[in-house]
Amino acid sequence: MIASAPTRQPARTDLSALKFNQVTVVFVTLLAVILTVPALTLVLGAAMLVGAVIPDLSPMRAAYRLLGPALGLKPEVVEEDPRAHHFAQGVGGSFLLASASFTLAGLPVVGAVLGVIVIALAVLNLSQKICVGCVMYFQYRRLRYQLLKR
Repeated sequence: MIASAPTRQPARTDLSALKFNQVTVVFVTLLAVILTVPALTLVLGAAMLVGAVIPDLSPMRAAYRLLGPALGLKPEVVEEDPRAHHFAQGVGGSFLLASASFTLAGLPVVGAVLGVIVIALAVLNLSQKICVGCVMYFQYRRLRYQLLKR
């Protein structure tokens, strides 16, 4: 008997989870910037980075699974590779950690600007479905391919 290669499942992304994350990022970051509470951006940024690096341990995913049904959210799973979204989440998390760091270092205006950038990009993604972090990911992959092809 010949063993066949395992069937590879297509990568999947839950669009409802992405929307939940973006709305959470907008509201928590807005609250942190308005009230100048760097602890909020610090915790949110760390949670986003954990989710970007180890998606199965993502606090944002856990929050979505816990709160999503109570908010009436239903999974909207599509066959789409989530790596670009994870990269974007990592970029956003890095910006939020930088925002908290600058605010804690006595530079609240710089921290606020970084927070507002994250808010603006999340709103752009929510309203126009333009994921700037995803574009960065694909440009990085394209550049990497071009460099390795030489």
